[in-house]
Amino acid sequence: MKITASENKANPSTALVALAALCWGLSGGIGGILTGEGWDPVVVSFYRGAIGFLFVLAWLALRPHGSGLTNIRLWFWSAIAGVGVAGNFTFYFVSIAEGSVAVAATLMYCAPVFVYLVSFTLKLERPTLFKWAAIATVLLGVVLLTGVYEIGTGDVTVIAAGAGLLSGLSYAVFIFGFKYAAPHGSPQAILVIAFAVLAAILIGLGDADQTVAVLETPSWPLFVALGVVGAGLSFIFYIVGLNHTAPAVASIVAMVEPVTASLFGVVVLSESLAALQILGMGLILVTVTALSVYSSAQNEPLTTEPLAG
Repeated sequence: MKITASENKANPSTALVALAALCWGLSGGIGGILTGEGWDPVVVSFYRGAIGFLFVLAWLALRPHGSGLTNIRLWFWSAIAGVGVAGNFTFYFVSIAEGSVAVAATLMYCAPVFVYLVSFTLKLERPTLFKWAAIATVLLGVVLLTGVYEIGTGDVTVIAAGAGLLSGLSYAVFIFGFKYAAPHGSPQAILVIAFAVLAAILIGLGDADQTVAVLETPSWPLFVALGVVGAGLSFIFYIVGLNHTAPAVASIVAMVEPVTASLFGVVVLSESLAALQILGMGLILVTVTALSVYSSAQNEPLTTEPLAG
């Protein structure tokens, strides 16, 4: 199966993309609850990825054709994707634990900006005035959202802001790894390898006592829900839906994720945002979406599909 965009069957496929984005938004809220209870963000990320691994492994077993598992390039780029998604999950939950769901989700949504900067550096894409203006606008949004001019006195700490941006950077690594692995095998095979790499990395970095304690904690249903919603079903929904959804449409629909995460933080976790933070969030979301739509119109494959974390 290949990640392509077709406008046939757009409605049900777009609904799947929206459902995936909704699941990712909810996963931020669930992660916020768990880290608020004192669970190590690395442990939370490990269980999210490990449970996701079981789902994509079952998907691969049901659709083994064209997996490409004998191709060394598939393994290499899928492993890179795994490093990216491990960093994305972990830094995202660290940002949530140190700050808020809304800030973490919005900063993570900056991933396409990092993709552009890397693409410019590697000369994979041509920089234009529009792209630089969009990047500058996103940076302004980041300044307003994080209150970097008053970090230490505001609600957003250096760790929260830094981890949020690193989650976006890690997600950019995942995008590159996934894109370069895609020609060599199926999405389900790529995700199986990526989540296996994630689990191997995080099992050694997390608190060992907490990792075992999850199996007996009353909060275990939240860990299961996080894995099912945040990695298991969501990635499958997204990839299947993206096969018949135009990238520009997917870019817009993906805004469901940070909006859902922000609403969860405000309604369930009683978080709040100042007026300037809301303005910064709006600048980031609108600009990144416009950037993605522009990229799809220009047929720039590395930045058109907003694969999420």
